[in-house]
Amino acid sequence: MKLKQFIPLLMLVFCFALITSCKSKVSDADIKAKVETAMSPNPTVMVDVKDGAVTLTGDVQTDEDKRNLENAAKAAEPKAIKSIVNNLTVAPIEINTDDADLTAKVVDATKDFPNVKATVADGVITVTGEVEQARVQTLKMSLDALNPKKVDFTGLQVK
Repeated sequence: MKLKQFIPLLMLVFCFALITSCKSKVSDADIKAKVETAMSPNPTVMVDVKDGAVTLTGDVQTDEDKRNLENAAKAAEPKAIKSIVNNLTVAPIEINTDDADLTAKVVDATKDFPNVKATVADGVITVTGEVEQARVQTLKMSLDALNPKKVDFTGLQVK
């Protein structure tokens, strides 16, 4: 190949390299803003960004929450984030073993379920009766939110 033919090819390669290297870099502030928006449902999560490395700190309720928040952070700006340091901690849940307190709260939690009976003994809620399939999850969430040792649904019939 002669030099005259090689120069245009060399210029084309140089221009391509110049164009691809001039892509705008996403700033740490922009990354932080996008990750904070992704974390907005969880106001206890703090976000720090340095040189494209994102650090998450704060308390969450479950290991699943911890994983989901890390994935949400990664998805916020996937091409610009170099790494994620997940320093989120799972806060321990205080178990309610006060039967009198649980009994009062169970009455309130089951008031919209006329065919359900729930009793409390030694911090365990035992549920009996009948409930529609569409409402099982609502009942379970209401009773789990009381933080008993356990909720026993084995006596519950689902219609």
